[in-house]
Amino acid sequence: MVNIAVFASGNGSNFENIIHAIEKQQLTDAACVLLVVDHEDAYAITRAKQLHIPWIYVNPKAFPSKAEYEMLIDEKLREYGVELIVLAGYMRFIGSVLLERYFNRIINLHPAYLPAFPGAHSILDAYEAKAEFTGVTVHYVDAGVDSGEIIHQEKILIDPKWDLETLEEHVHALEYDMFPRVIQMVVNRIKEEV
Repeated sequence: MVNIAVFASGNGSNFENIIHAIEKQQLTDAACVLLVVDHEDAYAITRAKQLHIPWIYVNPKAFPSKAEYEMLIDEKLREYGVELIVLAGYMRFIGSVLLERYFNRIINLHPAYLPAFPGAHSILDAYEAKAEFTGVTVHYVDAGVDSGEIIHQEKILIDPKWDLETLEEHVHALEYDMFPRVIQMVVNRIKEEV
């Protein structure tokens, strides 16, 4: 069993989707043991309570440095025996403490077909660029912005008649379908390493 911690900053819909995938045995040999949030009012906390998943809120502003912020998170991750960090709408850069401790064990869901449209507003950026396609990418996290090794990605052809909301719906639907499958791939790799 691979212990996962999900990091989220807001709504937490992908976090909930991962939990349901585990419950339905669509994602096997994995357990979500902790949710980590960086916003006190993140709706992901409500979801964690409803799903009976332990959660912690760590306020980054309460620490003099990113390293000290991450050292506290790392302590909690060790307490829960976390082997894989899954970023699902976590809007904060990962620093050296976690990158070194969890080398190739941090994955991120990005709502674009990287390397196109990195950063925080990728769906809007693709829409405003009138791109022919966008997609969803899951990649390992490194020190850059959405620049880590790509694990898996899938495309969405953009219908020119779509408004922004419709494009967002298509991207999120692909996220919900794809993310548990890719987490499974990573879990299988981790199990092979042992």
